[in-house]
Amino acid sequence: MVPSGQLSPATRPDLPRPEIDVLELGDLVPGTGAPRPVLLDHDLLALVTGGHGFVELDFRALPCRPGTLLRAVPGQVLRCPARLDAVVLRWHADALRGLDVDPAAVPQHHQLTGPDEDAVINEVSQLVVDHRRHRADPAAHALLRHQLAVLLIRLALLPGVRNSDATPEDTDPQRTERATFRRFCREVEAGYPHTRRVEDYAARLGCSVRTLTRACLAVTGRSAKQVVDERVALQARRLLAATDEPVARIGRQLGFPEPTNFGRFFTREVGVSPGAFRAARDRPSTRIVRPRRPADPADPVGRA
Repeated sequence: MVPSGQLSPATRPDLPRPEIDVLELGDLVPGTGAPRPVLLDHDLLALVTGGHGFVELDFRALPCRPGTLLRAVPGQVLRCPARLDAVVLRWHADALRGLDVDPAAVPQHHQLTGPDEDAVINEVSQLVVDHRRHRADPAAHALLRHQLAVLLIRLALLPGVRNSDATPEDTDPQRTERATFRRFCREVEAGYPHTRRVEDYAARLGCSVRTLTRACLAVTGRSAKQVVDERVALQARRLLAATDEPVARIGRQLGFPEPTNFGRFFTREVGVSPGAFRAARDRPSTRIVRPRRPADPADPVGRA
């Protein structure tokens, strides 16, 4: 059984957050059924240990039961309307600096079973115990960092998680398009608050708009312009749901100087106005996502 993460004193507001911390789900989303999603500011890995229900991550309802694994990144929004018990590992990006591990390779939502579940529970349990015993000892910092890295590598190796369509032939069209798509997504992630023009991203990448669109269609079935617009709309939904920032200010942050233009864009992408979306944020999501192989981790929209 995974030990409780409640013993960590890091949830006290008068103490600085360590690079690696152990929490419980309730520490992130205070109060069962909290009406508003929480905007995350750290990387998270949660292992559900008790209860059945759903956790909402970026407005998608993910089914959870003991053995469910959830992975979240800074900037996403989280809501837990169900009564669930979970051990949560939270870390700052610097905690993995210099270690050969890619947290993006870990699935966002995965149901552990069999020997894989036993192995992950054992590693999480040991990390929790060592964190409890040694977190105040600077000499143990390397131990916790390497334990986290080993856990993330193990999770990236889970059956069905690794990218199975990569081939050794550099000329393989699908591999080339996926590589282009990942490069495009990295540029979109850095530039979406400033531009939604595919031409700008093509210029930065040294390719044509047609190349970007072909890559996006091959990987996601959506055009390059749709990928950019969906990333902007996702950020708008996050800020409207998890903050009290005025709608007009959110629009300006996302490159819309005129509130009316932002309103038209949001309504087109989401189906309701920004005001209506914010007014409905107390209602749980009805979009249920079943566990399956995750989408490309570079996808800025983060589709499961």
